This record gives sequence, C-alpha cells and structure tokens, in this order.
Amino acid sequence: MRFGNFLVEKTGISFWTTVVVVAAWPTFGQQMPGDSSVVPGAVAKFVSDSPMIDGRVIGDPAWSNIEPVTGFRQTTPDEGALASERTEVRIAYSEDTLFFGVILYDSDPSTIIVSDSRRDSPLSETDSFQIILDTYLDQQNGFVFGTNPSGLEYDGQVTNEGEGSGRFGGSYGGGGGRQQRGSGQGFNINWDGSWEVRTQVTDVGWSAEFAIPFRTLRYPRDESQTWGINFQRNIRRRNERAFWAPLPRQYSLYRLSMAGRLTELVVPPQQNLKIVPYVLGDATNLAAVKGSTPILGDIGIDAKYSVTPSLTLDVTYNTDFAQVEVDDQQINLDRFNLFFPEKRPFFLENSGLFGVGNSGTTELFFSRSIGIGPKGVAIPIRGGVRLSGQVGGNVNVGLLSMQTEEVSGVAPSNNFTVARVRKDLANRSNLGVIFVNRQASGDLVGSNDYNRTFGIDGRWGIGQNATINGFIARTQTPGKVGNDHAYTLRYGYTSQEWWHDYNYSEVGENFNPEAGFLRRSGFRNFNSRTQYNFRLGPNAPLSLHELRPHVSVYSYWDFNGFQESARAHIDNHWEFKNGTEIHSGVNLTNEGVKAAFNIMPDVIVPVGRYKHRELQLVLMTNQGAALSGQVYSWIGGAFGGDRVTIRPSIRYRMGEAFNTEVSLSRNAYNLPAGKFVTNLIIARTSYSFTPRVFIQSLIQYNEKAKLWSSNFRFGVLGQANTGLFLVYNDTHGLDGLIPAAAGRSLTLKYSHMFDIFR
Repeated sequence: MRFGNFLVEKTGISFWTTVVVVAAWPTFGQQMPGDSSVVPGAVAKFVSDSPMIDGRVIGDPAWSNIEPVTGFRQTTPDEGALASERTEVRIAYSEDTLFFGVILYDSDPSTIIVSDSRRDSPLSETDSFQIILDTYLDQQNGFVFGTNPSGLEYDGQVTNEGEGSGRFGGSYGGGGGRQQRGSGQGFNINWDGSWEVRTQVTDVGWSAEFAIPFRTLRYPRDESQTWGINFQRNIRRRNERAFWAPLPRQYSLYRLSMAGRLTELVVPPQQNLKIVPYVLGDATNLAAVKGSTPILGDIGIDAKYSVTPSLTLDVTYNTDFAQVEVDDQQINLDRFNLFFPEKRPFFLENSGLFGVGNSGTTELFFSRSIGIGPKGVAIPIRGGVRLSGQVGGNVNVGLLSMQTEEVSGVAPSNNFTVARVRKDLANRSNLGVIFVNRQASGDLVGSNDYNRTFGIDGRWGIGQNATINGFIARTQTPGKVGNDHAYTLRYGYTSQEWWHDYNYSEVGENFNPEAGFLRRSGFRNFNSRTQYNFRLGPNAPLSLHELRPHVSVYSYWDFNGFQESARAHIDNHWEFKNGTEIHSGVNLTNEGVKAAFNIMPDVIVPVGRYKHRELQLVLMTNQGAALSGQVYSWIGGAFGGDRVTIRPSIRYRMGEAFNTEVSLSRNAYNLPAGKFVTNLIIARTSYSFTPRVFIQSLIQYNEKAKLWSSNFRFGVLGQANTGLFLVYNDTHGLDGLIPAAAGRSLTLKYSHMFDIFR
C-alpha cells in the first residue's frame, strides 16, 4: 500500500483518507436499487393545422384529439409517490415545428409561486415545467426548454448528462443562474435557441404551449426518428419535484440514460440559415483621458447555417458583446488565480463539446482567453468560424478559429484554433481528443510566439451509478521544456444514499495552456468526498426532510513533496421540508507558503507552515418565499493569525416582475504582520415589464480595490436573445486611484435575426 502510505504521510490526516477509501470500496460499480427496464413512451401526432400559441390548452381544438401523457412521480419530498397534482402533456408536430401542450392542474391556483419572468431565470424556486430532448438518442446530450406561469423562456444545452453542473449527474434542473462555471460544464444555460412559449393561469391551475422549430434543434439525417424525452414539474410550495420518466432522487432531468422515448416523429430535411446583423452606437468617457466624449458607431454580423441536420456552421464578423452581463467582482486573499466565467453568446453554443479538464482549475481550452488581455483589457475580435455537431455514429466534432486584432502596447494579433473530436459510447462512456493552438502575427510579434495544447480525455460508465473519467495533456511553449504535462483520474459514485467522489491530478510546472485556464501550476493533488444522504419520513421531527453528513479531504503538494495546501472538511447538511437548510461544519487546514506574498498592499504573509482549525456555518431560508436570505460564515485561523469571514445576502421579490438582492462579503483578518478588513458589496435589481422586456442594475463596491462600479441594462428581446439593448456602465476609483477601466460609457445596440428559410 505504498500509494496509500504516501497520501497519509503527505496529508497528515490519515484517519479521513482511510474513511473515504473504505467507504467507497463496497459500493464500487453497484447497481442502483430499484432499477427498471421499462422505458415510458410518448407519441408525437402530426397536425396540418398548427395550434395557436397563446397558452390555452383546454378548449383548443388543436389539442382535443391528442392523447396526453401523464403519471408523473416524485423524487422529492416523497420519492416514488405519484405527484400531488396531475400533469397532462400533449405532443404534436407540423412540417417545421414541434409542439407541446401542457396542463398543470393545481387544487389551489392562488398558492402558485412565480419568482421571476426574465429569460433564463432559475426555475428551482418557482412553479415550473421543463422538457428535455435527446435528439440523437445518445443518452448523454440534449436540449432543455422550460417555463413558469409567467411565461418565462428558459433553455440550455446538456452535455455528458450534466456531469459537472452540480451533484454527480447534474443539478436538479433549473437551479443556478447564468453559467457560473466554465464553458465545459455539463449544463450551459447561456445557449439561447429560437422558439416560443405562452402560458395562462386558470381556475384549474396553469397551462403552457411550446413551439420549437426543428431548425432550432440538431438531429440525425433519418426521416423517421425516435428521441429521448422527459418532463419535470416543480410545485414550489410543497418543495415537490416530479418527473414523467421516473428518476431516483440522486438524479436530475439531465439523466438522459433514464429518459423516456418519443416515437412516430417524422422530421423534415434541415434547411437552416439564420443571419443576425447588429448596429451599435457608443459614447465613452475614460477617467484617465481628459477631454470630450467620443461617439462611435459600429456594425457586425453573425450567421448560422446547417451543413447537415446534425452539423452547424457559425460565422461571426466584427464580434461585439456590449449587451453581455458584467462580471461579479471578487477579492483575492490567496496566492492563486481567480476564475471568471464565460458569458459571451458566440462562445457558448456547443461549449460543452470543447470543454476538457477540471472546470475552474485546469481547463485545456477556455474561450475567455480570447478577446480579453492582461488586467482585463478588451482585445477586439475581428471574426471567426465554428463548425460543430455530429458526423455519424455518435461522433461529435468541433472546429473553432478566432482572429483577434493587434492592440499597441498590449498584445499582437492572434489566431486561436481549437479542434475537437469525441466519440460517444454505450453506457454514458466516451473518448475524445483536443488540439488548441494560439499563433501570434503582426508587428508586435517576437520570435516563436505560439502556444499549443494536446489532450486526450475519456469517461467510462460503470452500471448506472459509477463513472471513471479523466484526461492527459501536454503543452508546447517556446522556452518551456519538460514538466509540461497534466492529467486527472477521477472516480464517482452516486446512489440514493451514497455519494463518493475521488480525484487525483497532476500539473507540471511548465504546463502552460495559454488559451485555457490554470488556477495554480506545478502540483500533485488528491481530492475526495464521501457523503451519506438520509431521507427522513413524513413524520420527522422539526419538519426535517434530509440529513447529509459528509467528509471531504484535499491536499496539494509540489514536485519536491512540499505540501502547499490541505483541508479536511467534516460537515452535515440539515434540509427541511420547505427548503430551508443549515450546514454545520469543521475545517482542519494546513497551508505551506514557499514564497512570501502580499495579502494586502501593506500586509505580508511570510514563508512558513500554517495549521489551523475553523468553524463553518451556513443558513439558507426558504428560497421560494418572497423574502429569503443566505448566510455563509467561517471563523478560525489563517496564516498564523485569525480570520472571520461572513457572506450574508438577502433577496426580495414582488410577484414575478420585481426582484432585488443585496450581498456582502466581509473578511476580517488579524495576522502577525497586521490587521485589515475587506468588504465587497453587490446589489442587483431587476424589473420585468414582460418576459421579453426588462431593466436591471448591478452596483458593486470593492473596498480592497477602492472601486465603485455600476451597470444598467435595458432590453427588448426578440428571438434567441437578440433585440434592442441600452447599456450604461460607470466605474470609479477611490482615493485618487484610476483603474484601466474607470470611466463612463453608454451603448445602444440593436440586433435582429433573419430566419431565411422560415
């Protein structure tokens, strides 16, 4: 057991390493209790007269002769029981569109909860309905469409059954805001398709009608097809989640290998050409440049063409992202890189195909490296192309090429090229390769200015519960020779009761994916988590719903055996029937600092080893209530001293139109080299006049950076998140500081989608 002894010696927390290894062993590859071979089926009926999409299903003659699918079953609170309210789904299609007519009965419509109506707002804290379509029937990838009683438009792409987007196999569907992690995550909420939904609240509940053009989807060439399909309904006041194709509680809507089947679907030959031009006006007044405010204009264009029904070509010229939400600020109180998610629309379609690595820590390709230079300086993107989709036999291909412009004194012109092939195999398995190249050109280029990354990745599904996945990669960078490798091997297991996750990674000191992301380099890492989920019955005391005790351990060493970071986390989550949660935990930390660093401009953390303990407490009230809050807190030692970190937030909503949230991140440190306090305040407000007309604001104050910033966005949306946007940004430094981005700007942008073959 040399490997085990090595881990014990290096972590210094042998007890918890032993616990997680022993706990994992009996469950390796076990089948999920209650597995069933029965796959529910639904039939799509051809209609010559398309339904009128107004949200009215009852009484609409277009739906009267279509047999509904029903029989939804809960995963929570009463796993396996019939849903507390009846749901009926009718499916029809015309020559160019797939339709769903849904009746969601409710014994008390006055208690229906609607939390938001903005496009892609989370569906977890509202009454809602979602559809997932596995158009290739590969049981791994799909399209999600959802709504709530206000008519919200919610859509996204699923990759690898959502693995990486939450609990092993995905979050519970509809939870989380716009993509909070890297582009390689298993669910991409930023994908925006062209489709339509309307809803009505009636005296029997609420109803919804979906119209999804076949041109919005990707599917094989065959005329007659069978797709994977499932439906999810949330009844928020009961914290109830129910599915048409039943799922065990550990899985989400993204679990496509357990979806039902949609048959008798005859799809048309794909003819798809969409052209999206934009025109933009911009007035900018930079704080560092005195004088008048220049007013500039610009134009650009995006185009989408279906080479085949399953292969899509995207072209962009003079790419602009003025309407994109700004980043949430972060305060770095450590010595490693911060991660900011990709939010720009062009890079997000099929982004899961290009994602290889460990999201947020070691990503072989991260599109945010394109068009954003040092210290966040914007680098104009001249244009680019992307070819992505399937070419037969469940072979997924992706080719991306983007060209940036030269910025004097900042960066030369660069071409970024990514080539990706992944073969999807049986039982949630796949094997893929990736190549990433950055090549500089122009007058600012030095000799041999390039960077290349080569990678192989794969996933092996073991039964329904377990997977083994990983990758191996290396880079080529002039001047960096040797130790340019990286690899990860991970085992995951999930059942109704158990969740195990074990990961070993290694990243060489010269591994340098310049078109990717590295949080840290030159390390070996072991990561583990073991959790038991104890579901309580309906008569549990204090209305407790579930207990989730768990232990997690991680440790980082350099290649000389020096332990840079380690933590043992012992915790229990207390979840109540209304969704309120309490997390109570203890952390044992061990930090090894090899080089002194400034945690604040006037506070230095010296070289040394720092072992500490800390208490962790989390409180989340019922997030479905009109007024809700969260508090995350840590109290304990840090770098030879003490720290208290508290992150409270409070949210208030008024119906589905008005939402506001204020959060604070406060750190109070008392270190041998000095005391300091940091505060980061973020305030969000939004008002939706309709599901497609909104105004929202984001105001941030970063005490460490001495920075105030505000962002105001007004939008009138058309198809696929196009439309009219008015954006105002204001960034000001305090105490005489003038950051590079300081100043004011006002941008007016209009884009329109022309569907040529509609």
